Amino acid sequence: MDFGLFSIIGIIIGGLIIGLIGKAIVKGRQDIPLWLTIVAGIVGVLIGSAIAGAFGWETAGIWNIGELILQIVVGAVAVAAAAALYPKAVGARR
Repeated sequence: MDFGLFSIIGIIIGGLIIGLIGKAIVKGRQDIPLWLTIVAGIVGVLIGSAIAGAFGWETAGIWNIGELILQIVVGAVAVAAAAALYPKAVGARR
């Protein structure tokens, strides 16, 4: 894959959006910082797109609903995993 500057900016913005949606979907309160929400969203964007590509769901134009749903689901799983692991990592440093 060839990532240009605008692709990287788009992935970061998409990561923010997917991370916030994932955070809203996961039950309970997630005490994770915004930067970790963005990282979890980026994971959702990249892995969701890879899975969609493996299924042959090519992006037609800007929106592909199947790919978007996969990105949100993977983003929500990544947010839940980050929320479960983050307090343990912070507590270990103290």
